[in-house]
Amino acid sequence: MLMQAAVNGQAIKTQVVQTDGKWQLLRDGQPYLIKGAGGGASKKLLKEIGGNSFRTWGADNLEKQLDEAQQLGITVCVGIWLGQERSKFSYDSEEQVTRQFESARKAIEKYKNHPAVLLWAIGNEMEGFKEGDNPKIWKAVNDIAAMAKKLDPNHPTMTVIAEIGGKRVPCIHQYCPDIDIVGINTYAGIASIPERYRKLGGTKPYIITEAGVPGTWETPKTKWGKVQEMPSTAKGEFYRRGWVEAVEKQPGLALGEYVFTWGQKQEATETWFGMFLQDGSRLEAVDTMQEIWSGSAPENRCPKISAIKLTGSQEIAPGLPLSATVEISDPEIDALKVEWVLRREPDAYKEGGDREDPTATFPDAIVRATDSAVELKMPTKPGGYRLYVFARDGKGGAATANIPLHVVEQTKAP
Repeated sequence: MLMQAAVNGQAIKTQVVQTDGKWQLLRDGQPYLIKGAGGGASKKLLKEIGGNSFRTWGADNLEKQLDEAQQLGITVCVGIWLGQERSKFSYDSEEQVTRQFESARKAIEKYKNHPAVLLWAIGNEMEGFKEGDNPKIWKAVNDIAAMAKKLDPNHPTMTVIAEIGGKRVPCIHQYCPDIDIVGINTYAGIASIPERYRKLGGTKPYIITEAGVPGTWETPKTKWGKVQEMPSTAKGEFYRRGWVEAVEKQPGLALGEYVFTWGQKQEATETWFGMFLQDGSRLEAVDTMQEIWSGSAPENRCPKISAIKLTGSQEIAPGLPLSATVEISDPEIDALKVEWVLRREPDAYKEGGDREDPTATFPDAIVRATDSAVELKMPTKPGGYRLYVFARDGKGGAATANIPLHVVEQTKAP
């Protein structure tokens, strides 16, 4: 009954207004700068550290999420999932496009009056990773946006793109008059978004809809093709710079940001995009956003960690010993529990955030470990591995770093 009451409740009006050439988001008549996240970790914690909104990618299980948001006093950027051409959806198919339109209509009609709805995010990277210049995609997006405006005048419309390269920005401005906001998923290039967006002719306001660390596709690789990941402490600073450059310094154009990912996700590694570890321990990025959103650092901060250093090469023969060191400290001098883990590296990385399974661990490879050093005996099977170190402070905070390794089969003498 409570859920149904909320779905049929009283909408809180959100507006995108322009005054003297400057854009602003208003909720219930008051300025509303989005301080948000996307992902499955605790929304209660999100609220406690100063966040005010979270993002969904689709309408699955939406009632429960909207009700939780309403109880917490935060909002939801509701995703309307649209087919992606890389996943074999065809915008040439009238049947597929019509079915998609009807699905979007039903979701908007069902949830438009829920008081936690902030705006509609129509599609996520449906244009793919190339030029993003297919007019049929943008026509389908605008048709849904126009329908949303007719059914629901209380909430603005947004569409979300994979960065801003190619023809994405010009196409949205040309083909999508009913889209109010451009949502931008950006990683390595976040700091330069404002300058690049303006150069591409962007005049609509934007929201950073996925703000994360540089992606695996944007990161230097080893000569055997594996990515080098930032330690969690360095990631926190990257999140800070992204907010400052793309949001804080852009009043009148930027309406806020959703950090990614508010949770843990296996993508290339088990720690690449996650702001939390699998056990729920928070990492530096969470503390950084608390300081930005609330103006105050947490009372107990996450441990600090450096990059792992090897005494030797990242490439090693089967079964040989290997040593590594790391520098870890804790701001409050908490006693730390440090864990070293060796995992198999995936043979190939998936694209577009597709689901990946955790890889095998090799506990017997850890010969001796301390809080600052480890000795290993590498497996005999050739291929890629990754050495992780995790430090937990026993109070919900953690730090992590890793380094890719390569077991190379020795060439036999003739």
